[in-house]
This record gives sequence, structure tokens and C-alpha cells, in this order.
Amino acid sequence: MAPQAQGHLAMLLFSALVAGSFSLGGMVANEIAPLALNAVRFVIAGVAVGTVAMMTTGIPRSAFAAPWRYLLLGGLFAIYFVLMFEGLKTSAPVSSAAVFTLVPAMAGVFAWFLLRQRTTLRMAVALGIGAAGALWVIFRADMAALLAFDIGRGEVIFFFGCIAHAVYTPLVRRLNRGESAVVFSFGTLVAGALLLAVVGMGDIRATDWASLRPMVWVTILYVSLCASAITFVLVQFATLRLPSAKVMAYTYLVPSWVICWEAALGNSLPPVMIAVGIGLTILALLLLLRDDDAVALRAEAT
Repeated sequence: MAPQAQGHLAMLLFSALVAGSFSLGGMVANEIAPLALNAVRFVIAGVAVGTVAMMTTGIPRSAFAAPWRYLLLGGLFAIYFVLMFEGLKTSAPVSSAAVFTLVPAMAGVFAWFLLRQRTTLRMAVALGIGAAGALWVIFRADMAALLAFDIGRGEVIFFFGCIAHAVYTPLVRRLNRGESAVVFSFGTLVAGALLLAVVGMGDIRATDWASLRPMVWVTILYVSLCASAITFVLVQFATLRLPSAKVMAYTYLVPSWVICWEAALGNSLPPVMIAVGIGLTILALLLLLRDDDAVALRAEAT
């Protein structure tokens, strides 16, 4: 499989796994402090990824060069995850997922500043369509709310987390010094766990871990292994094979996956008119993939 195709497949799986964290997170967000949940999440994910790294590529001493890189990346992802769960306290999972789809456009901007990656006209149009679809979902398909710019508190909180995610994506390519995706992910997770342990020590001590209901632990394990350990590796794997804006373009699929998760979990589904916004985000993804195929064909022709 060509490197670009590997990157696309990785991000397809990424979008499905990330969607689950919105639905499950929305069910338990008010039962545990975000800092406490994510501190445990990073520790479990770090152990899982570290074990895989030791069993496969190993962790060379050179990977620990310039450890500030991991602190920076781990801090950015910790901010994203904490603000995601803070936002889910008051925001519906589909609305939060729609906010997440604004990341590709922001990642494209940061990629230009950090990597000088240029955005083609087709990519710019696709990102614009995707942003329009996201706004339609965020404002609950309510034109009056859109004109009044009536945004929920949870969506605003999560938006700032998404900014951190958008900066993180191009920084992976900028700061990677040849480390494999799994080793680089391990360093990022360890750094994030340390930062969260320091910042969230009060919430960690205040949490009555023994009394948490089973669904909270299911969510913690899911977001630790599926939506952290695996997706960390998938993003870094794809980022080394695709432009940053295209890597994050797969976030456009997340709202659709969230609706599938909500249906599977027996939760209430969004209004039918929300489907217009979902359709626009899927169209944005298809435009970006078409652009990628066109570039590949031109390269083969030359």
C-alpha cells in the first residue's frame, strides 16, 4: 500500500474511534473532573503505547533528545482533551463533534506558519464547505441562532481545545526527528501524564474512585486505549505521510460517526435538519480526497 493510502486508512479508523469518545464522554462528563479523568487516561494510554513500542521498534536513547518537544506536544493534547470533557458537560455530543470539524481549517493555517504548507484552491473551498456544515450543526440548524451568534457555553470551551489540537498537528512533523510514530506518541503521552498529574493533583485526590459507576470506567478505558493510545499513533503515523490539513480533514467524518454511536447506545438523535450540515462536512472530505487523487495522478503522469 502506498504511503498516502496508508495515511488515509489510518485517519478513517481515527475518525470512527474519536467519535466514540464524544458519545461516551457525554454520558459521564458530569460524574468525574476532566483533569482527573484525563490524568488516568494518559497514564493508561502511555503504558499501552510504551509496551507496544518495547515489543516492536524499541525505544532508543536518541528518542529522549530535546524532551521539551514532548512537553509541548503533550501539553497541547492535554489541553484539548480536558477542554473536550469540560465542554461535554453542557454540549451535546454531535454539537461538540461539529466544533471538532473546525480543526482542519485551523490546522491548515498553522501548517502554513510552521511548515509553509500551501493550501490549494480546491482544499480552501473544501475547508470552507466543511466549516459551513460545522456551523450549521453547532447552531442546531437554527438560522435565528446563527444570525444572533448564539453559541452554547460547552461549544465555546471546546473550541479553545480544538485550537490546541490544530497547533499540535503540524508541530508533530516540525518536531519529529526521525522517531517512529509509536515512540513519538509514547513520549507525548508520558509528558502529558506528568503535566496533568501536577496540574490536576487536587481533582485526582478529591475523586472517589471506588464509587464511580461502571460506565465511567468503561469510558476511561475506551478513551485511554481506543481514543488515546491508538489514535495518537494513527495521527502521528498519518501526519508523516499526508499534509496537515488533509490529516485533519477526516475529522469531517466524526459527526456522522457520532450519530451512529448515539443510535447504537440508545441515546436521542439530533433533528433531521442537522443532516444538512453533516452532508456538507462529508462533501468537504470528498473534495479533499479528490484533490489528493488528482495530485497523485499528475505525479504518475510526469
